[in-house]
Amino acid sequence: MNNPAESVFPQALVEDFVRQPGLPAFEFRSRPVPRAEVLDLVRRAVANLRAAGLGRDTGVAVTTAVTPAGFAAQIAAHLLGCRVTGLRPGLTPPQLVGVLAEDIDVVITDATTAGPGLAAAAGAARILDVDHDLLAKTTLTGDELTARGRPGDIALITLTSGSTGRPKGAAQTYRSLSEHWTWQPARRDAVTARLAAGYRRYLVFGTLTSAVMLEHLALCLLSGGTAVIPEAPLEFPRVWERYAITACLCTVPRLYQVLDTLRAEDPAATDLSALRVLLVAGSPLPPHRLAEAADRLGHAFHQGYGLTETGMLSLLTPEDLAERGERVLDSVGRPMPGVGIEIRDPLGQPVPAGGAGELWVKSPGQASGYWYDEEQTREVVRDGWFRTRDLGVLGADGFLRLVGRARDVVIVNAILYYAGAIEAALAADPDVDQAYVVSAPDERTGEAAHAFVVPVAGREPDQDALRAAVRAALGEPAVPATVTVLDAVPVAPGGKPDKKALAALLPAGRTPGP
Repeated sequence: MNNPAESVFPQALVEDFVRQPGLPAFEFRSRPVPRAEVLDLVRRAVANLRAAGLGRDTGVAVTTAVTPAGFAAQIAAHLLGCRVTGLRPGLTPPQLVGVLAEDIDVVITDATTAGPGLAAAAGAARILDVDHDLLAKTTLTGDELTARGRPGDIALITLTSGSTGRPKGAAQTYRSLSEHWTWQPARRDAVTARLAAGYRRYLVFGTLTSAVMLEHLALCLLSGGTAVIPEAPLEFPRVWERYAITACLCTVPRLYQVLDTLRAEDPAATDLSALRVLLVAGSPLPPHRLAEAADRLGHAFHQGYGLTETGMLSLLTPEDLAERGERVLDSVGRPMPGVGIEIRDPLGQPVPAGGAGELWVKSPGQASGYWYDEEQTREVVRDGWFRTRDLGVLGADGFLRLVGRARDVVIVNAILYYAGAIEAALAADPDVDQAYVVSAPDERTGEAAHAFVVPVAGREPDQDALRAAVRAALGEPAVPATVTVLDAVPVAPGGKPDKKALAALLPAGRTPGP
C-alpha cells in the first residue's frame, strides 16, 4: 500500500482503517461501528457510484444525516476523485437551486433529507439514496479502496453562510486536503499531537458538511479515537457525562448555556472529568466569559480561531491559560504549526511588529478560492496568502489578538451574515426608503442583527413583513432581533451613515459588536 504520509486524500484514512479493523470508528446511537464495517460501506458505495458513472470531474452534492453511512458515502466519492459539495442545513430554496446549478451531476441523500423541494432544486442532477442506491449489494473488484483523486483537482466545496444572498463555495484541492495536518498524522507536531490525544471519544452532531466538524472528525479517527453520534436531542453539558465524551466543538452561545447551567447547579451534579478538549470557536468570546470558562472548564478549555476557507489558524490552550493567566484572556492563542500570519495595512503592506491591521494567512490546507466566483477569489487569494478581512495584532509574545472585523458582518450561531445583504432585503420593501443593520452581542446566538429603517414619506413599514423578507432571502438566523423606525439616520463627519451612533440607540443592555 501507499505511504500514508505521501498519499492522496483520503488514502491515509483508508490505510489507518485497514490497519485497525476492529477498532470502533463510530459509536452510533450506543452501537459500536468497527472500522472494518465502515470500510465495507465505503467499498459498496464506491462500486455503486462507479457503476453509476461517477469519477474524476463529477460534481457530487451530499446531504445526509450524521451517520456512518453518510460519512462512508462522502469518503467513497472522494476515493473516486469526485468534486464533493456539502449541502449545509438551512439553505433557502433559491440558494439550493443556485448551488445545484454549479456543475452538480449527482445529489446523494438519505431518508431524512430527500423530498420534493430537493428534487425540484436538483434539476437535471440525478438523486441517489445512500441506503437504496449506494449501499446495495454489488460486485466488488478489489480496488475500491484506492484513491484516484488528482492533486490539483477540486476535492471539497464547503458552503459559507450565504450571507450575501448566494453562498460562496470554499474550494479545497486534493493536494490541500492531503497536506492538512488533521488528515495526515505524519504532519503533526507536539502541539497538535497533544490536542489529538484528547479526541478518544469525539462528539459529532449537527452536520457532516461543516468544515470544522469534518476537520476534527478526521483528527479523532486518525488518532485512533471513536466518533460518538448520540440519540437526539442533545442536552449540554449532560451529554458529555452520559457518553463519557473527551472532545467536543462548541459555539460561543452553547458555551454560555453550559456556563449558565454549571453556575446554577451543584458542582457535583455533572461529572466532566472525562472531558479533555472543549474547543470553542465561531464568534468573539469576551475576556470575562473566557475567564469564567477557564475557571470552570480549565482542564479542557481551548479557544480556536479560523475560517471555513482555511481551517483552524490559532489555538489558545489550557497550558497557555495556566502559564499566562489574565495576560492572554484577550487573545485567540498562538498560530497553529505550519500557519503563516501577516498583519497588513489597507494597501496590503506589512505593519510594524505589534501594530494592528488586517490578517493575511497562509496554510497548507487552505482553500484555493471560491467555486464559480473568480472575482471573490482574486479579492482574497494573492500569492498563496488568504485575506481574512479580520483585524488583529500579533504580539511580541506570539499571541494573536482580534481587534475587529474589516467586514460589516453579524455572526449568528457561528455563521457569518453580511449586514449589506440584510439591508438589501429590508430596503426592497416598498415602504422602506433606507435600511441599516448593526450587530450586537447576544447571549443566545453570540451576536444578533438589529435593523434601523427610514420609511418612504407617508408610509409605515410592516415589521412582520420586513422580517419575513429577510427570512426568505437569507434564512431565519439573519432576521433582525429588533427593527427601529427612524425619521432620519445620523451621519458621520465623513458624510456616511454613522453606524456607531445607530448602535447607541439600541435597547438598554445591548452594545455594538466588535
